[in-house]
Amino acid sequence: MRPMTKKNKVAAVALSAALLAAGGGAAYAYWSTTGSGNGSAAASSGTSPVTINVTVDAGVAPGTPKTITYTATNPNSSSTPVTLAKPVVTTSNAGCLPAWFDATAPTGTTTVLGNASGTALGTGTLTLNDDPAVNQDACKGATITVTVASN
Repeated sequence: MRPMTKKNKVAAVALSAALLAAGGGAAYAYWSTTGSGNGSAAASSGTSPVTINVTVDAGVAPGTPKTITYTATNPNSSSTPVTLAKPVVTTSNAGCLPAWFDATAPTGTTTVLGNASGTALGTGTLTLNDDPAVNQDACKGATITVTVASN
């Protein structure tokens, strides 16, 4: 190996200093930069309604409460709180008066997970109130429908 001359040593030190200055300048420029930006996303235009399923035990008769089972299906990807309103009773026979019936729904709110089917909401009762002063034969064979909405 050849010994370094004083001229080569000075050149090497100058080159090192220049590289250090250039590298320090690049680091300074990197940490000193400024900028701005933004982003956006479109929110969903709405959600599909949750479906409430109502199942009533068979054999409705005067004075005998029947169990109503409420379940829900949520087609949305996000969870949805469901609170049931007071059920409405209708019948297929005009002589079988809806006013003769009482229907209940569970109280409180149930969170139905996204894309869930058959989530239990609870139970209620359907009662054909026995009125001995009124002939309720019109309800024999009638279809009794219980409809419920969620708030």
